Amino acid sequence: MNMSVRIATPRPSGPSIKSGRALALILAGLSLTACQTARNVGDSLFGGGVQAGSPGFVQGFLGGVASEEPVSAAIARDILSSGGSAADAAVAAGFAMAVTLPSRVGIGGGGACLVFQPRRNEVEAVMFLPGTRASAPGNADRPGAVPMLARGLFALHTRFPTARPFEELIAPAEQLARFGVPMSRALYADVTAVQAALFADPEARTVFAAANGQPMPIGDRFRNPGLGGTLSALRVSGVGDLYQGALARRLEEGSGQIGAGTISLAELRAALPQLMAPIVVNGRSGDRVAFLPPPADGGLAAAAAFLALQAGQSPEDAQARAMAVASAIRTRGGDPAALLAATDLTGASLPALPASAGLMVYDRNGNAVTCAFTMNNLFGTGRIAPGMGFLMAAAPGLGRISPPLLSAAIGWNPNLRAFRMAAAGSGQEAAPMAVAAPFAAQMLRQASAEAAAQTVPQPGRVQLGQCPRYLPGWQQLCTTLSDPRGAGVALGATDR
Repeated sequence: MNMSVRIATPRPSGPSIKSGRALALILAGLSLTACQTARNVGDSLFGGGVQAGSPGFVQGFLGGVASEEPVSAAIARDILSSGGSAADAAVAAGFAMAVTLPSRVGIGGGGACLVFQPRRNEVEAVMFLPGTRASAPGNADRPGAVPMLARGLFALHTRFPTARPFEELIAPAEQLARFGVPMSRALYADVTAVQAALFADPEARTVFAAANGQPMPIGDRFRNPGLGGTLSALRVSGVGDLYQGALARRLEEGSGQIGAGTISLAELRAALPQLMAPIVVNGRSGDRVAFLPPPADGGLAAAAAFLALQAGQSPEDAQARAMAVASAIRTRGGDPAALLAATDLTGASLPALPASAGLMVYDRNGNAVTCAFTMNNLFGTGRIAPGMGFLMAAAPGLGRISPPLLSAAIGWNPNLRAFRMAAAGSGQEAAPMAVAAPFAAQMLRQASAEAAAQTVPQPGRVQLGQCPRYLPGWQQLCTTLSDPRGAGVALGATDR
């Protein structure tokens, strides 16, 4: 920056010359200070020369991420720091979880996400649950679902017009698969829970077992070159390759070889994510809460529990109400709004429910994404697609496989066009309350994130972000939390 100061005064003499020189030095110093201040402001806004796409491009407030798997949370935070949106961070974390927590998240599985953008001032639901099969294939002893994760995450990415390139978001997961990632506490617990059945598959045993045949110890690195190759193909050729290209043909051939039932090219081509309107209920002071809609019926159950808590009912009664509504939608169907208002629903229980995993991200601009993922069983079918590295999810509705109660919600204020909070729940039958209870605690009683998490009943777990004075706005009050009883981590919200 060039600044000059011209002082038009008579030529001084004697001591006044020294005073003039001192004034000139002061003004020159102010000039340099102004230039340096401008540089500092530019650095704080644009990362001090760091290129977009590299961590450190954004400094100061980033937003926050909470995930049930620590490595995926770190990757999401790096995406926020590199200038990515909440959707970018969620996509990168979702692919990473397919490597680091394949017991619950995988290319062969799917999930559902809610998306909020202040610019649109509405919440959308992106639905990509593991694809159903019309009937049990004849060559299947463990029918596999149609893979939906890749197309679902791509659909999520398209909801934001200014985004990091999609292939850039797959790259971190590809590197993890190729070069290895430490065995986490969460994955180790899942492996040991189904060790005998999982290790019956040779490829799964190669990935998850140590040399002594036991599960890979916590902290030891495991590699999955086959999955790395699949992710590389998705990055280079696009997700369409898995549904109508070379990967699709390999999956059609390989799925029949492992007892998952041949997944035809026609089934893969027809497997498309859906963009749906969420279930929206009113909060207080103009706030609204959007829940995942059916077929992610855990969102409907969470909405029922939230309304029960809002009406002053006990947590136990709210949980019972959630289960009654979830049972009703599964047994008799019907309009979700009518079921939420129904007074004739009796106590009900659901069969054993599969595991799921939650992820929540919000960025500095108040964009937010919250997702629930599943394989419809721990490790899905327990069998890896030959040479492709990913486990096949279990097909829902066949045999004893029931879909999970996928639960997530976003709260915002449409009058302010501002984000307030988001949560993703897991924990089988407690997943809906893992969302509803923290929302009620914060939005109705102004509880802190720590206090809100304590309202979640066992075995529920919550991934939570809340900005009680809204975002954009009072960013210094935002809090991000991963349920302390789980093995996840929360990261954010500033990078100095």
